[in-house]
Amino acid sequence: MGQLVILDRDGVINEDSSAFIKSPAEWRPIPGSLEAIARLNRAGYQVVVATNQSGVGRGLFDIRTLTAIHRRMRQELAALGGRIDAIFFCPHTPEAKCACRKPAPGLLREIQERLQISLEQVPAIGDSMRDMVAARAAGAQPMLVLTGKGQSMRLAAEAAGVSVFADLNAAVHAILGVP
Repeated sequence: MGQLVILDRDGVINEDSSAFIKSPAEWRPIPGSLEAIARLNRAGYQVVVATNQSGVGRGLFDIRTLTAIHRRMRQELAALGGRIDAIFFCPHTPEAKCACRKPAPGLLREIQERLQISLEQVPAIGDSMRDMVAARAAGAQPMLVLTGKGQSMRLAAEAAGVSVFADLNAAVHAILGVP
């Protein structure tokens, strides 16, 4: 297996919405994000997504709709020669107090178990402090992007020693060692 990168979805790969992404039509990639994933793939990286999707638990959309949203994301990515190797999601609401909802590290631990690898030195890219907290708790290397909710998290991330990037494209340049 090559190297691994873990991505949050909303606010990292696609535009986020406070009203939730409830259909494939509402899913819009952040400019450059799909190209960045394809670049990682070409460099031999596996890319997996770890995403909180409480809209399922809230009854805003069902698993079939979530699957359709992910199908659209995968199709648009495939058109650019990229792929996401696996999608791990937490369908629960915050009130469920589950182990998988970020900032808990359950989703990342599941990735570790399924892929049988250590997450040490594995970049985990997100746009919120809960992404950073989950990454650290699972032993991964948190990276913050300023898309999505990231801009409001910048100072806290910098204070916590987390690397900050303009967007997924910039983070991937850093991972690949491209100036």
